[in-house]
Amino acid sequence: MKLVPEHINELNQFTRGLDPKAAMSIGQVSQIHKWFSDLGIERSRYSIDDKLNITVEGDLDLENTNITRLPDNLTVNGYLDLSNTNITRLPDNLTVNGWLDLSYTNITRLPDNLTVNGDLNLSNTKITSLPDNLTVNGSLYLMNTNITRLPDNLTVDGGLWIRNTNITSLPKSLKVKGTIYKDF
Repeated sequence: MKLVPEHINELNQFTRGLDPKAAMSIGQVSQIHKWFSDLGIERSRYSIDDKLNITVEGDLDLENTNITRLPDNLTVNGYLDLSNTNITRLPDNLTVNGWLDLSYTNITRLPDNLTVNGDLNLSNTKITSLPDNLTVNGSLYLMNTNITRLPDNLTVDGGLWIRNTNITSLPKSLKVKGTIYKDF
């Protein structure tokens, strides 16, 4: 084939018959597999759908590892332990169907679309605020944080632990089904 303008479009097509979006998806799937492999997690413990949503079956215990990030669109069908790690932010669309432990991390904020269906432990973190309309389907632990106020429409189905914080008042829209443990 001569390299003339009428043949350029033919050269731009993928030989495997994939469009560019599909090729990008294959690359992203490979990165996700590598991420899990680097953590020693077998492929039988997680799945990736066509929209790159990732589901981990069972618990994901990453405590005391060198983890610095999680992939977007992650669902953990158990607990997720990230305590004592170097993680600084959570991904978009994170769902944890058990408890989430972020204690002793450098997390400073939570994403708006976080779902936690168990306890949420933020004790001894660098968190400074929580998103409005946060719902925790268990207890919320905020001890030894720099949080100064609780967000509007916070709902906690268990206890609320706010000892050793700078919180001095509770919002009227706060809903807590368990006990509030506070210093004031």
